[in-house]
Amino acid sequence: MPLSEKQLIEIRRNLHQIPEIGMEEFETSTQLREYISRMPQDFLQVKTWKTATLVRVQGKNQSKTIGYRTDIDGLPVTEQTGLPFASKHVGRMHACGHDIHMTVALGVLSYFAENQPACNLLFLFQPSEEILSGGMQVYQSGVMDEWMPDEIYAFHDNPQLPAGTIGCRQGTLFAGTCEIHATFIGKSGHAAFPHQANDMVVAGAAFVNQIQTIVSRNVDPIQSGVVTLGHFEAGTTGNVIAGQCQIDGTIRALTQENNLLIQKRVRQIAEGIAQAFDCEVKLELNQGGYYPVENNDHTTKAFMDYMQANDQVDFVETAPAMTGEDFGYLLSKIPGTMFWVGVESPYSLHSEFLSPKEEAIQKAVTTIVGYLEHRQKDVFTATY
Repeated sequence: MPLSEKQLIEIRRNLHQIPEIGMEEFETSTQLREYISRMPQDFLQVKTWKTATLVRVQGKNQSKTIGYRTDIDGLPVTEQTGLPFASKHVGRMHACGHDIHMTVALGVLSYFAENQPACNLLFLFQPSEEILSGGMQVYQSGVMDEWMPDEIYAFHDNPQLPAGTIGCRQGTLFAGTCEIHATFIGKSGHAAFPHQANDMVVAGAAFVNQIQTIVSRNVDPIQSGVVTLGHFEAGTTGNVIAGQCQIDGTIRALTQENNLLIQKRVRQIAEGIAQAFDCEVKLELNQGGYYPVENNDHTTKAFMDYMQANDQVDFVETAPAMTGEDFGYLLSKIPGTMFWVGVESPYSLHSEFLSPKEEAIQKAVTTIVGYLEHRQKDVFTATY
């Protein structure tokens, strides 16, 4: 029998207790493979790559494959929920709800392990969504190549939506992100003799101020982007001129085109500051695989049409969010759709108090199984 709601909740609580940081999900991946091994194996093939697990469910017609991805890593957060099944790993927590994601994926997989699908299904249990661009790493490793899906789906839990509610939209769901790490290097000296030094507090401050003009004067006002510099560190005491300044931040944009535009302007401003203040700059812009999550028009229309026509589904069309997700990289390579599943909590994603409502799990499994069964009828004639 497919996993019951009681079993799913037990699995979720077990996984919640063992969160691990990206590419270190050894206990998590071992536990996932144990759950998968207990399912009927008639239609299943399993491959592994580092801490990733790929499960192919052989379809009656193997000419097409639908992919389904879940992330498996936790965050460096100290849990404060007080739950009896709270994290056992000190300083680690499933504060982004990936324990919910994994549990739903196992529930959907358990159904198709007993009910052979019309086409192939590929379940990707992906490591390191939060850091190190795990989706990009898995794709570039080649482990997916012989099982490459024709289209792919994934969801993220949403504390702001009622438990089990499905949210989606055409176009961009999540922003693309890019880390900014800028080091300005001048010359330290005595506060009384600025002409004998090269003050990097002043250079850094000029960089911060000029960065604020990028979105307001370079990005189409109808579109969206943001540059936030959240870390500025320079100097040791008030009467010593700082010879070095470290500034770190992030870029968020709803299209890859705008993300690259903002990156270009950050680089130009940094180089201009270095020239203007006669100092050295070391600039690192690290986007990795955190592309905008841009939903495919055709798969998303099919997904939203199904959800809106299903009386058993609570569906809402959502606005884009400035959060990042490395599923965007996979969507840049494979047509597909990402969506929200509501888990109703007063606390946000990444909060040490986040406690998703578990009734969302069975609702999500039922909804996703229903959609995948429905979609199998169309995938053979799908165009993208």
